[in-house]
Amino acid sequence: MTPIIFHIDVNSAYLSWTAVEQLKNGAKVDIREIPAIIGGDQKSRHGVVLAKSTAAKRYGIRTGEPVANAFRKCPNLSMYPPNHKMYREKSRMLMEYLRTFTTEIEQVSVDECYMNFTSIADRYHSPVDGAAQIKDGIKERFGFTVNIGISTNKLLAKMASDFQKPDRVHTLFPEEIKIKMWPLPIGELYMAGHSSVEVLKKLEINTIGDLAQADPKLIMLHLKSHGKMLWEFANGRGSEVVQAEPEEAKGIGNSTTLREDVSTLEEVRPVFAELAQSVGQRLKKAGKKAGMVSMEIKYHDFRTLSHQAQLDKPSNDPLVLKETACSLFLEVWSGEPVRLLGIRTSRLIDESAPEQLSIFDLEPPKEPDEKHRKLKKAVDELNARFGKGAVVRASLMKKGQTPPQGE
Repeated sequence: MTPIIFHIDVNSAYLSWTAVEQLKNGAKVDIREIPAIIGGDQKSRHGVVLAKSTAAKRYGIRTGEPVANAFRKCPNLSMYPPNHKMYREKSRMLMEYLRTFTTEIEQVSVDECYMNFTSIADRYHSPVDGAAQIKDGIKERFGFTVNIGISTNKLLAKMASDFQKPDRVHTLFPEEIKIKMWPLPIGELYMAGHSSVEVLKKLEINTIGDLAQADPKLIMLHLKSHGKMLWEFANGRGSEVVQAEPEEAKGIGNSTTLREDVSTLEEVRPVFAELAQSVGQRLKKAGKKAGMVSMEIKYHDFRTLSHQAQLDKPSNDPLVLKETACSLFLEVWSGEPVRLLGIRTSRLIDESAPEQLSIFDLEPPKEPDEKHRKLKKAVDELNARFGKGAVVRASLMKKGQTPPQGE
């Protein structure tokens, strides 16, 4: 059976959810109909445009640009602060509603998810009719709109949902790629960031079709593994696996928004080390090991990307989590500045569960010597007694950071 995948994306989520909440509380103006943005404090690290109305977009205002720039483009712009607690609640309600259609839902961010429509397709006249029913139900029930993209894999469904907005259903089946996707500017390809686009334009690759028909070896020469991924995306190749997980099995994870964007692996490694230490300790405290590790990136322009891998053996070892996250990062990183990094673990098992050995495990692993066993035990006890970070490896300390002094 041919897979049918939906990508469901809330239209300008933060602004739409803020508008719905304001109207519910008696507001006379729908901020979706005027030049308006959701933005942070201009004095803080988050003084950027997080969401914009269609009217604001007409002034050339872009998500991710400084709030000050947006006001220069539109002096009568209205700005409202974000309310992340409310956004999480709106997101939860949306996902609960979508799971009344099918539990095969993979949520990839607060405002978007994939749905495997395949098993319920026979209930509807066509996938488009099914998507329209879901879209209209969301609008009627919650007061905000979504776009739904339909295809046979997640990449093409994602591309389709980004076509004309808002409140639309679009298809992008493999036979439609040449007509609907290839004529688009190269910058509209999923994961084609600014720096990658500039490199491709120097190679006279200006459209998605140009990239699809280019020699992949040439692209990899200039953009390495990220270039290969972009070439595959341009040819419509993507995963069809919607990784739905039960609510109780989502796992343990942690992420951090960086004080400054980072753009080198040397800056990324210590961040993953710190996150892995936190996640590893939480797994141990819960008596669990993880069989799957997922790495999350949020770029400087708020594009998000996650990539995951199954571990050879379930683990809660911070070193294993860190190295896996770094490896996943290198596989998909575009080279652009990063503002958030995260590690999430799933497929959890009890720490005491027996492990299935492979042929490579027949030779007993080398045990740490007595000195290192005692040292590790002492560090774990100190961190448990005085709190996380009481004792850290010197290699994990930030440049210029001084060790804590005793009282």
